Amino acid sequence: MTVPSPRPSAAVVRALEGRTSPAQPPPTPPDGPRPGERTLRLLTVAVVALSAALLTGRAWLLAPAAAPLVLLALALPRAYARRVGTSVTVAPRRCFEGDTVTVRVSVGHDGSAARLDPGVTLGPGLRLDEVAVTPSTVTLRHTALRWGRWSLGPVDLDVYDAGGTVRRTVRVEAGEVSVFPRATQARFTPIPARLPQRLGEHASLQTGEGVEVVGVGPWVPGERQRRIHWPSTTRRGAVQLHRFAAERAADTVMLLDAFGDVVDPSTGVSSLDETVRAAAGLARAYLRTHDRVGVVSTGGTTRWLTPGTGDAAFYRIVESVLDVRKDRRFDGPGLERVPPPALPEGALVYVFTPLSDARILKVLRDLQGRGRRPVVVEIPSGDPRVEPGDVAGGLGLRLWHADRDAMRFALRDSGVPVLRHVVGESLDVALAPLLSGRVGSRGRGR
Repeated sequence: MTVPSPRPSAAVVRALEGRTSPAQPPPTPPDGPRPGERTLRLLTVAVVALSAALLTGRAWLLAPAAAPLVLLALALPRAYARRVGTSVTVAPRRCFEGDTVTVRVSVGHDGSAARLDPGVTLGPGLRLDEVAVTPSTVTLRHTALRWGRWSLGPVDLDVYDAGGTVRRTVRVEAGEVSVFPRATQARFTPIPARLPQRLGEHASLQTGEGVEVVGVGPWVPGERQRRIHWPSTTRRGAVQLHRFAAERAADTVMLLDAFGDVVDPSTGVSSLDETVRAAAGLARAYLRTHDRVGVVSTGGTTRWLTPGTGDAAFYRIVESVLDVRKDRRFDGPGLERVPPPALPEGALVYVFTPLSDARILKVLRDLQGRGRRPVVVEIPSGDPRVEPGDVAGGLGLRLWHADRDAMRFALRDSGVPVLRHVVGESLDVALAPLLSGRVGSRGRGR
């Protein structure tokens, strides 16, 4: 998701000036009172004028040195802030991409009236849009640019006296905010070949209490007469009933390839971003039909979650995925063997991957070794950029394409469907080939 960037105001530029990323936080501010910017300017003018008078021997240069000192003496406070207390409120702590996050810092102090001047350090997934300062509060409004867990601080708050000559700096930690991904649009929910014995909304291959007619059969004494098929009853002279398909719920597991993040050189699209958005969209589609959905990540620090149902399950899934990326930092090692409890019997497994890391092939082989037939949803990662006239680079790009085509062919040849998702399109376009039958039945995926 791309959020347009407005031109920052002067207050925003001042608040962010000279600030580093949370990975390299600014040094701890000194404790105690210090000269303010106004004091330093007046002292600089006085020292320069006094030095000039001493070097040239001209007494009249003492007048420019005396004036700043007089102004400084008049501006010095009788009482400045010796004790400063702060409290922070962040609303909301959880939001979606593009939403606004508001940080409000309330300041209490002793002494005379004060002026507040904030310095903000932002996480890489946030943008500071507005800074509003009053004598007792500082309000910062951010826009969440990308999904993940992003740091909101620290905020170094300079507390000046009324004349701006003395200041104290306090550091306020605003914590972090969880930004959920905007789910890709998806409505189709392909059905696995085997459905668990749990009531749901999918028509199974077994007969039972459903609404989808699968045939006609004779009435058995003791059987409830739901709907009589009168043409067959008239022809055969015995009661014939409609037979219905049993309605069952599906267990679905979203397996995310989080071994790394590949950025398309031409569009700047992140494969990890699109992986999470596509998985979130498909998970929401299955949850709408009251199916159970779980998640497994093969990289980073994400915990696997057993399948659950309802809106609460969706937010648990997204919360666990957010641990993959914290301020754009990754944990290198990841799972190459899916924990058995994460894969219920008969669960349909979707693997969202850019097919850029060979370790994901080990995961797929492990799933096939357990008798599972996963569905691979390929997230495009873009082609490596080759400079015009670079013969060696062009040959390497052709070999790269050939290697990826061989990978796709090997997966399809082993019975694993490989579907290609196009960024910006509905996920239903990629899943359409699965609607011609049940996923995991014999012969599919070739």
